[in-house]
Amino acid sequence: MPDLAVGILAANSEDDIGPCLESVSWAQERVVILDTRSTDRTAEIAASMGAHVVPHRFVDFARQRQFGLQTVGSPWLFYLDVDERVTPALAHELREAIADSGHVGWWVPRRNIIFGHEVRHGGWYPDYQLRLLRRDRASYDLARKVHETVRLRGKEGFLREPLIHHNYRTLGQFVRKQRQYVDMEAEIRWLAGVRPKPWTWLSQAVREFWRRYVVLGGFKDGFIGLLLCALVAYYYGSVVTWRLAARWRRAIEDTPRSSP
Repeated sequence: MPDLAVGILAANSEDDIGPCLESVSWAQERVVILDTRSTDRTAEIAASMGAHVVPHRFVDFARQRQFGLQTVGSPWLFYLDVDERVTPALAHELREAIADSGHVGWWVPRRNIIFGHEVRHGGWYPDYQLRLLRRDRASYDLARKVHETVRLRGKEGFLREPLIHHNYRTLGQFVRKQRQYVDMEAEIRWLAGVRPKPWTWLSQAVREFWRRYVVLGGFKDGFIGLLLCALVAYYYGSVVTWRLAARWRRAIEDTPRSSP
């Protein structure tokens, strides 16, 4: 498909980059945006499979994806995370989508495999991601450093066929990623003017747990659903609030005090 490029963000992903690239072997242009902190064989494996590897210093996810938009040559870009796989059915639907001149962006559903189980509730499915973009009509909101937001100048649509997302394999991997994400999320909220109240660390966590476990049906996934809802509530309720409070304390301490 000469009109469609596949972009993949990667860093120390030697175990995933091969299967990921194999799932998009039909794409004529495959570009791997490599975090320059990567120290394993990711770049070597990707190049051996015919992908174009472009090293780029990682600042945040939004800037990394915006760089990809400006790097590929095809009119359309489909973003794929290194732990995701494209099925033949989705590949066929992508071909149909880029032939539709009425849309400039397409949302793709994801099936999340977490701790070895497919999770269908609690906000984990259909988990739509805006990934198929017409490059001249899309840009990333650089204020959203994680869980990026695309700005489209035109109509968007929704695909039916899902990505297969081999998400968190172990609890340790989940914890490592959340530590990175919550720092970025706290900065986003701080710049948006959010200031925590003394009770926010608890109320936010309770609210998020209730939303995922009860409203979005996380209880239907059994123990895995309970565990994930509790973990997400903890990190995006309590931990983000603690990070915000720490920034507030530093800001107060750094504020010059006027002389009496």
